[in-house]
Parts: sequence; C-alpha cells; structure tokens
Amino acid sequence: MTVYFVGAGPGAADLITVRGRDLLGRCGVCLYPGSMTPPDLLAYCPDAEQVDTAGLSLEQIVEKLVGAHQAGHDVVRLCSGDPSLYSAVAEQVRRLDAAGVPYQVVPGVPAFAASAAVLGRELTVPEVGQSLIITRVQARSTAMPPGETLAAFAATGATLALHLAINHVERVTSELSPHYGADCPVAVVALASQPGETVVRGVLAELPELVRAAGMTRAATIFVGRVLAAAGFPDSFLYSSARDRANQPESL
Repeated sequence: MTVYFVGAGPGAADLITVRGRDLLGRCGVCLYPGSMTPPDLLAYCPDAEQVDTAGLSLEQIVEKLVGAHQAGHDVVRLCSGDPSLYSAVAEQVRRLDAAGVPYQVVPGVPAFAASAAVLGRELTVPEVGQSLIITRVQARSTAMPPGETLAAFAATGATLALHLAINHVERVTSELSPHYGADCPVAVVALASQPGETVVRGVLAELPELVRAAGMTRAATIFVGRVLAAAGFPDSFLYSSARDRANQPESL
C-alpha cells in the first residue's frame, strides 16, 4: 500500500485538488494537522480512521504511517498548503525510505498563492518585479542556513513572501526598511480562504501598527515589494501584437 502526502491547500475545503479529494475518499487512514484542517475537508474521508497529529512527535507520526501501510491501508497524510513548503515531508519520507514504505506527493495550493489571489495581485509584474522569494524569520524554530537572512534577500529587491513571521513584524520592518525603503508597499493576509480571513495593506513603516490593529497572530503571509502597488507598467511581451507567433510557442 502507499502513503500519499497530500497538499490540503490554504484552508477552504474546495481548494484541495481533485486528486487529493479522490485519495481522501478511498484511503483507509488519514493523518491531519488538527489546528490547520477544517472539518469540511475531513468530510471527504468519512470512512477512514482519522488521526490528529497535533499532539504527536515525528516518530509517532511515522509509526502511524508505517503501521497503516503494514495493515494494508492506503494512507493520506494531509499537509497544510503545499507539501513542498514547510511541511516536514523531508523528514518523514527519509524514514519511510528506510522502512521500505512507498509514497507519493500530491501538490496543493500554497498559502502564498491563496493570499495573492485574495489580494487580486500578480506577483510578477513586467519591469517591476520578476522574482519571488519565499522565506521565514528565525525565531524559536529550526535555524536558518548561513546566508539566508532577511537582509540578504532584501538586498536583491525581489518581492518577499514571508511565512511564520506575523509575530515578528517589528524585526521584519527594521531589517527590511534599509533595503526596500519605508514607503515600500506591503500587504498581509491572515487565514486566507478561511473563516476570519483578514487583509491589511499599507507601507513597510506601518507594518507593525497595521498587524496589531487587525489582531493578526497566526496563519498569515506577509508580502513586501513594489509589485503590490504597481501601475503604469508595460504590457508583457507574451501577448504583444509585435510578437511573431507563427514560430513561437506560447511561453514566457
């Protein structure tokens, strides 16, 4: 049998992929992060054994995955957002490899993408910003690799999407302002696609005040970059009338 690491999406049950929903419908066991999984999502697997992993250690989670596999069950391990970002999938599949348990990864809608959709903004705007850096801040968590600092990323001028940083906005503002400028546009989306979804917009200097006034404390994505307020930019060459389409595929 197989363990499926399924991206649950940002929160709303209907933002899971069709593949993920179908796997939930036929799995024998579903492990899910309790604090981040809406009840509507678990309704897709009413006949499965449902295990809340919020109180489990990594070893206990892997024990559940291996045990379900040995008992002849397909297993869905739900991951908030997309499994490729901050999901601890790397640690789990390393142990499944050692145990000889097969697995597959099913992508999901990441929180930054859902948040950008809430904002109604494209994060890559012609001649304004063509790069997006997804990162987090160092707090009471795994150490950041050398060189991966907010200042280093800010020096590129690229648009930032900050996860796990909502309780460190003073530090974020202090470290980013010398590079982006106090007037750089910012936006914060908390609980994207979920009940209680909250959005604030402003400039970098106002970020701590905006977050405090909105009462944001968890499940938020902070965006910093000029693309957030871009106007008057040139059209993309992708659909330009000057482009020779006879011999070029539709790509960037």
